[in-house]
Amino acid sequence: MDLVDAFGRPRVVVTGLGAVTPHGIGVEAAWAGVTGGRSAISTISRFDPTGFPVRFGAQVPELPPIHDIPAQVAPLAADLKGRLAVLALREALEMSGLPALGPRAGVCIGSEAARPSLADVARRLATSEPPTADVLARMRPDAPTRLMAVLAGATGPRSTVSTACTSSSQAVGEGVLRLRRGDVDAMIVGGVDVLVDPIMVTGFSLLGALSTRNDDPQGASRPFDADRDGFVLGEGAGVLILETLAGALARGAEVVGEVLGYGCSCNAYRITDSPPDGRGAAQSMAAALADAGIVAEDVDYINAHGTSTSMNDASETRGIHRAFGSHADTVRVSSTKSMTGHLVAACGAVEAIYSVLACRDGVLPPTANLHRPDPECNLAHVPMQAERSPVRRAMTNAFGFGGSNGTLVVAGRP
Repeated sequence: MDLVDAFGRPRVVVTGLGAVTPHGIGVEAAWAGVTGGRSAISTISRFDPTGFPVRFGAQVPELPPIHDIPAQVAPLAADLKGRLAVLALREALEMSGLPALGPRAGVCIGSEAARPSLADVARRLATSEPPTADVLARMRPDAPTRLMAVLAGATGPRSTVSTACTSSSQAVGEGVLRLRRGDVDAMIVGGVDVLVDPIMVTGFSLLGALSTRNDDPQGASRPFDADRDGFVLGEGAGVLILETLAGALARGAEVVGEVLGYGCSCNAYRITDSPPDGRGAAQSMAAALADAGIVAEDVDYINAHGTSTSMNDASETRGIHRAFGSHADTVRVSSTKSMTGHLVAACGAVEAIYSVLACRDGVLPPTANLHRPDPECNLAHVPMQAERSPVRRAMTNAFGFGGSNGTLVVAGRP
């Protein structure tokens, strides 16, 4: 077995996966949810949504208590975002079987700044109570990264990517680059985000970006459908453990999959819009193919960004056609956001996990609610129900608010 790729770089493999999504706790719960075509979107229960223009989202289930957190980072694990990070990390580390990590292990996590609780803000304003250091620490974008580094004992390079919806896709890519350079022997990569809160519901509602199907939450997210009317807020966490193939084999680790290529780009366009011709998305996809040393025809499945907004889905479709040429007519495409909502900073990592599992199992997750494909979104969709089909290589896209693009190409175990 070759330990280096066609460019002479160390091959980068996945030895651990961890996830918490609206479908449940754990990778297999997440995978069963999307391959079963089951929507996890429902009326918001975390706060009273009465009076909000949008009253539904994709919430994670109630989480079990989190124990054994070192005192120095316990405040970072006290809120929902921290607990999501802990659960996903622990599952990934357990699967990987990595021993104590130390200076040859790094962490790169995609995350956005946390929003304070409105109730907490109101209480502090009423009592003139200043925010504590713990509160401010949890609000920083790098809070999950610091938490994971301490829990894993990873004292190598640590970084946080905060590029909205592209954050965790780029975090995975940055981990791949560090391993190829020989900076580390292992990387903890992924993303975490919590979007179902009053501030986010209000903000994205004012932008007109959210679906308003309050009478049909499960049918609200409908990527590539002619009747789509916006995306659905979600939340979750995804963590992958990356190692070189040589290192994984040397310690007898079970390899789950491989990351073949990474590409990214910037639209340099508008803050809220993607270029209608899809050129930024196409550039990112082309870069990922080139980095993997493959051509478009070598990809069997694309897990699309597919947000269910009119602009994104049409732009991504044009980008796929630009990057894939005639193969865009046959490569299978689906959007798992139709069932999970949009996990924003966590979506790239969670959808990379889905793509690895598609290669592992030979199963293509569907696009739920794709009743009437938009003629502008002329792709070879996997509609409504999962399909069994061999997947040699899969691509997953993440395109961020603000104009960042990230693409990963993955495969099953070598």
